[in-house]
Amino acid sequence: MFRAISNSIRLARAARELGRHDALFPLELRREMPKLLLMLLPLAKIRLPWEEEPEHIEGSVGERLAVALANLGPSYIKLGQFLATRPDVIGADLAADLTSLQDKLPPFPAEEARRIIAEDLGKPVDELYESFSEAIAAASIAQVHHAHTMPEPENPQGGADETPAEIAEPIDASPAAGAEEVVEALDVSAEETAPDQGLDVAVKVLRPNVEARFVDDLDSFFWAAETIERFYKPARRLRPVEVVQTLADSVRLEMDFRLEAAAISEMAQNTANDVGFRVPAVDWERTARRVLTIEWVDGIPASDRDALVDAGHDMKALGRQVIQSFLTHALRDGFFHADMHQGNLFVDADGVLVAVDFGIMGRIGPHERRYLADILMGFLLRDYPRIADVHFEAGYVPRTKSRHAFAQALRSIGEPIWGKSLGELSMSRLLSQLFQVTEQFDMRTRPELILLQKTMVVVEGVARHFDPDHNIWESAEPVVKEWITDQATPEHRLEEAAAGAVQMGRVLANLPDILERAERATRLLADNVDDQGVKVHPGSLKSESRTHPALWLIAGALIALLAVAIF
Repeated sequence: MFRAISNSIRLARAARELGRHDALFPLELRREMPKLLLMLLPLAKIRLPWEEEPEHIEGSVGERLAVALANLGPSYIKLGQFLATRPDVIGADLAADLTSLQDKLPPFPAEEARRIIAEDLGKPVDELYESFSEAIAAASIAQVHHAHTMPEPENPQGGADETPAEIAEPIDASPAAGAEEVVEALDVSAEETAPDQGLDVAVKVLRPNVEARFVDDLDSFFWAAETIERFYKPARRLRPVEVVQTLADSVRLEMDFRLEAAAISEMAQNTANDVGFRVPAVDWERTARRVLTIEWVDGIPASDRDALVDAGHDMKALGRQVIQSFLTHALRDGFFHADMHQGNLFVDADGVLVAVDFGIMGRIGPHERRYLADILMGFLLRDYPRIADVHFEAGYVPRTKSRHAFAQALRSIGEPIWGKSLGELSMSRLLSQLFQVTEQFDMRTRPELILLQKTMVVVEGVARHFDPDHNIWESAEPVVKEWITDQATPEHRLEEAAAGAVQMGRVLANLPDILERAERATRLLADNVDDQGVKVHPGSLKSESRTHPALWLIAGALIALLAVAIF
């Protein structure tokens, strides 16, 4: 009861702010809303005597919604940014408007940042960094400072000019050695013994008390989603609780910078041999839950196209590179940067894309990767029946629906975009069609695929920013074909078979225990059956019967695996 009351009060305050900006239940969503809520809608717009007149905002409902969410604070800013990734829930046009939602907030004092760093890293800032600037960027969850790490002691083993005999390597300066060899040896020796001068770094610091605020607001979001699912059946197809859970998981990852550092490290390992893309190095010694220190990126922001052109960068190559890098990460690694807009990309002097801000990452499994590759290849080949088959095989469309009708709907989406450049293509119109199709064919939303699709739209926007005539299909084709070809190699098939064998081995290892428990349950039933039926204590029966679903599941899995192995 207390949870319902407290969350109702918090949500009522939010509704008042949205109502004052005429952004509560936009027109795109009102057909999905219960009539009772629509009847109460005018109450949210009434201005109370002590309230200030809201600022008049021109523009679409999405723009007004963005302003209202920004006024509500960090949790609602993050909610708006997240909803921009879910056009299946709020509609393509509204999602497109929310992509412009900015979370630029006033910075908190540098002294507070210093206090947080000292608490989390166990040392004062002056012992960790030689210099530490005021905040250079401030967002809803954290702010960033430019710093220079403290130089290491020149020679902790002795004087500045001393070199321990056991690690010193003699330089061959005899007459037999050429001048070039001597100079090279001297250069290497000087490089190896030069003292560490420290590094330029970016230091990200979590906002104070932001975690407690998110806990309260997320609880309100969960309560609202649970209430909607319980009392309004038409909204269940959109899985509101699952949507909020995805948001909560994302926020949890964003507020623990050790996890963001791990994401950077994982992507660095995945892309170590890639050409044209890299990520900054993590300074683990200066990273903790609320502090993240990474290499400072020297480069031109991807958003500054004029500067990139003036620097002589190949804009067509950059457009191609951003698309191919994203698809490579998604298909090859199943792990991709899910917030890859211009503000999170830099171009270094060599024309290499450098990504930053790894708070939002996407991950898709092997089956989803095959699904993605087959869908893209189907569109590339204009094979709409095959695309429809993939959807049915993956279970994304109920088998009660017509494959032919679904293929026809896909053709209506694919044909208008075939061969067109991004400058001619309206992505919001395309997405609107896609999600109308999902509704018509009762497709259940897949959050990981929606995030992937949203990121693809964002990356396309970056490619178009670099090269207005860029064609995503031309860039995507070699990456998709290479991945599909690689999946068909004997080596990959052997890897899949080995993984299946390991999984089967785990099942078989647990089989004796499962069979023993099933046997006990059967014996218990046999010992307690007479002419009057079963005489088993309800608690015993409940305890022993737990094994039956597992037994049938294991038996079915074994039969399926054996059938595959035999045939």
